[in-house]
Amino acid sequence: MKLAPLRLATVAAFTLAPLLALGATASAAVQTINYQVRASALGQTAELVLNQDIDSTAPASVAPGGAVKVTIDPAPNTVPSSGGGYQIREIKTIALKMPIPANATFVSASVSGGSGLGSAAPAIGREGNDVVLKVAGPLKGGAAFELPTVTLNLTAGSSGKIESRLGGTGYDAPGLTFTAVIIALGFPVNAASVAYPNPSPVLTSTTIG
Repeated sequence: MKLAPLRLATVAAFTLAPLLALGATASAAVQTINYQVRASALGQTAELVLNQDIDSTAPASVAPGGAVKVTIDPAPNTVPSSGGGYQIREIKTIALKMPIPANATFVSASVSGGSGLGSAAPAIGREGNDVVLKVAGPLKGGAAFELPTVTLNLTAGSSGKIESRLGGTGYDAPGLTFTAVIIALGFPVNAASVAYPNPSPVLTSTTIG
């Protein structure tokens, strides 16, 4: 039993899109992120480029040693029920990395809100030099959901700029991972997906001083 690479890539694209579509707010800066995606299942891999808009907010300036709050507020969305000719039963084990910016000290991270994310509450915390949002799921195919609002609290350094970005530099160091469970020939198949932004633009920039 084999999955054609193009069809497998389409499954990944249909699955990843709602995870990254973030709702706009009046003060948000909207940017388009080009994610390089690789999906793997049944010994095959497929690659594609996925374009998504990201909304992010942070203060334009801050005094040395001052508090900086970066907020990402996802909009409600719907898990696709099919993609590439395959039924999507669910997606699960979602992890999104956000590096701790230079010229800032990490204080805390929190999530609020969210719905349709499974029985386990979303978790967020520091892992090395990253803040990682984790959603265990499962998120059923065709179901409505809303990722939680993420707030990063930082303390400004003495000078320079605090620039926030999404994590990931390559397939071996992805910034986004998840598993899509698809139905192939009547059987559930886990399609592991990894992604990174290319290029990786600055989402917010806060000048110290």
